[in-house]
Amino acid sequence: MLDQSVLKKFSSVFSAAVMCASLAASETSVVDGDTIDVDGIRMRINAIDAPEYGQKCGKWACGKAATEELARLIGSTNVTCNVLGDDGMGREIATCFVGEVDLGREMVRNGLAWAFVKYSEEYTPDEAEARRQKLGIWATTAIPPWEYRAARWAVAEQEAPDGCPIKGNISKNGMIYHAPWSPWYKKTSINEAKGERWFCSEAEAVANGWRAPRWR
Repeated sequence: MLDQSVLKKFSSVFSAAVMCASLAASETSVVDGDTIDVDGIRMRINAIDAPEYGQKCGKWACGKAATEELARLIGSTNVTCNVLGDDGMGREIATCFVGEVDLGREMVRNGLAWAFVKYSEEYTPDEAEARRQKLGIWATTAIPPWEYRAARWAVAEQEAPDGCPIKGNISKNGMIYHAPWSPWYKKTSINEAKGERWFCSEAEAVANGWRAPRWR
């Protein structure tokens, strides 16, 4: 999901009118409710923002539900993505399809993601209909993920060294960073003797060789 340090750049990417490339995948894996790996290339789905994996809407684990819904929509079918650009964090911004089904639109229609209207109004009619039917996030108490991230960040940066709250962990699974909204954030400790370190942004972590966690 999105790092505050790249929002300005992300805004210009979302407003782009011309697709840069089209990729047809032979292998796709779901990272979270708005991110997929397509033949090893990480894609951030354009114009939506799904609940963070560890986020709850009331008592409902809406972040996990969003991840599972995206996996359900993809199934074992090949995915095609129209790439718009990159977000500065090692991810391509793309509109992705299974056949003629727009994955971003379906996530919003099913109440498992918000239309990211700060960057695009493409899916606002779909969000309005999901809201009218009280589907998914609209049937319960739900905090938009950008507000959820901002709240978690504000607390964590007060406690982190030099106000840099992203934890760069090293484990048998590789070099993985955890932002304050990661469900593993509080469980993760930093051992600088092992080469682990703190980062001030997701972009900085990616630039130094760390990757975001996968939840599926």
